Amino acid sequence: MRANQKPRRRQSEQFKAQVLAACAEPGASVSAVALSFALNANLMHQWRRGRGYKEERPAPPEAASASSPQFVALALPAPLPATPPAVVAAPAAADSIRAEIKRGALVVSVTWPVLAAGEYAAWLGELLR
Repeated sequence: MRANQKPRRRQSEQFKAQVLAACAEPGASVSAVALSFALNANLMHQWRRGRGYKEERPAPPEAASASSPQFVALALPAPLPATPPAVVAAPAAADSIRAEIKRGALVVSVTWPVLAAGEYAAWLGELLR
């Protein structure tokens, strides 16, 4: 050890718990608490992260864990069967393509210009994919 170095201080777990409790107070800053206890703020940050401080936590009572289940099973309705959409051609006017697409309770009516029949075929192909 060099001549100008102070020996390391070892703090008790009780003291560390007291310091950390002061840090946990609403509005308290780590720097201010460090100054009040004549400690380095970096050391307190290490304690807050768990380095150098072993908090003694009581074991959870077994009766409480048995009475409050961790997992609750829920009954869900059965999923609807996956059916492909049915395309029903409706009577078309001379200048448009009309289709009614049904899937379960959903019904979609489509009117498409005859001049864009290629785009309609591509769209319908993607829809039925």
